[in-house]
Amino acid sequence: MPKVHVFGRDHINTDEIIPARHLTTDVEAELAKFAMEDYDKDFVRRVESGDIVVAGADFGCGSSREHAVWALRGAGVGAVIAPNFARIFYRNAINNGFLALECERVTQAFQDGDEADLDLQGGTITNKRTGEALTFVPVPQFALDVQKAGGWLEYMREQEQRNALQEAGA
Repeated sequence: MPKVHVFGRDHINTDEIIPARHLTTDVEAELAKFAMEDYDKDFVRRVESGDIVVAGADFGCGSSREHAVWALRGAGVGAVIAPNFARIFYRNAINNGFLALECERVTQAFQDGDEADLDLQGGTITNKRTGEALTFVPVPQFALDVQKAGGWLEYMREQEQRNALQEAGA
């Protein structure tokens, strides 16, 4: 069961997600070591694969950098859930096959360390401690397909392979 890490403040920017001083690489495993470092220096020691970050509004604002998504994904974060996202972060998340889910009141419904049940098909996240279920904005099927493929490039490769097989069979 994934644990929730609450960063309840609004306007957490990409410099807080991955500080600029660590942008010397684009290797996820290296970036992951510094994810959220300036906000919570112990985050990377606590986060486990599949855990969920719950954050305030406008998450990912600031500089346009895919490194923010890579750092979170590399650290093991399975999804970020916030009332809304900076547009560039949201697009980077989709393009990199990372879940960024919009959900009102999410910061009020969870405490740091709560366990959550995330139902992508049903569009809900449930706090296992309280039983409260929140509905998030439905994820477009296209975004789910890109996420399942592992990102935009992987999705396009799958589409090209599918098209080549169809043409060969025609």
